[in-house]
Amino acid sequence: MNRISTSVLYSHLVQSLASAQLRQQEAGDQVSSEKKATDLKGFSGNAETLVGMQSVRNRLAGLIEQGQLTDNRLSMQEIALGRLEEASTGARTAIADALAAGRSEGLMQQLRGFFSDSVTALNSKHDGKYMFAGGAVDTQPVTASTMSDLTSGPPISDFFENDRFPVTNRLDETTTIDSGMLADDLGTGVMTAFQSIQAYIDANGAFSDTLTNAQRTFLEGMLPSFETEANNFIDANARNGLMRRRAEDVATDLQGRQDTLEGLMGNITNVDMAEAITRLQQAQLSVQASAQVFTALQGSSLLALLQG
Repeated sequence: MNRISTSVLYSHLVQSLASAQLRQQEAGDQVSSEKKATDLKGFSGNAETLVGMQSVRNRLAGLIEQGQLTDNRLSMQEIALGRLEEASTGARTAIADALAAGRSEGLMQQLRGFFSDSVTALNSKHDGKYMFAGGAVDTQPVTASTMSDLTSGPPISDFFENDRFPVTNRLDETTTIDSGMLADDLGTGVMTAFQSIQAYIDANGAFSDTLTNAQRTFLEGMLPSFETEANNFIDANARNGLMRRRAEDVATDLQGRQDTLEGLMGNITNVDMAEAITRLQQAQLSVQASAQVFTALQGSSLLALLQG
């Protein structure tokens, strides 16, 4: 006896097929996204908790990004301070070598080069802004371009255009550091040393090929000045290193907090992939089975039997 399909059977089958397709889509979305839902409505009672966690995560991400910028700045300051130390050490070495040889060939050329290196380092930029200008980040902090500028009339202080507001960086919710250094604080001493040499030449003429006793006495007196400045730059770089280490420690702590938060959020939002794949496979089988039954019912309609 052949069974004749009815509208009730068709309706029930369509509902089953639609339900299976919906389950297949939901499981497929979870497998592809690895999340239980794609919006907050899908997390029901955990939605408010997730909103709070996302707010904290965004704040931590902002602090981590700011910390990376701070580390980059401190890294560039380390390079600039190293160049300043090298210039002061180089100037002292050039003078000591001239004294040892008793001759001045090439001495002023070397000193002018070390002066230029010092000015370039004090005018260093980070991210397109002058590092040692304080808050006046668009203003070149050192305006002297040659050693002869230093004896042109104005006092040394007039060659520094930085303001008195060193850069401050926030590391976390409660910690800030004054990461910036100022050009005049760093450079007044070494510029004064170069000025003294230029002033001597202005008053007494260029160093003779064979150094005179007076010239030797003067140059011997300049050695401590450049040695002191080299040590000052070493000390400044040490302070910079301590700030960088502190920034790195805070960044490590922030990253750990963010990782922990991501894990807590994952416990709420992440789907069990093995379970999701199983449900997807089951839904696919249900869709296939419903489709086969639907095809079979089409062949058992009253019209199909009468035509047969």
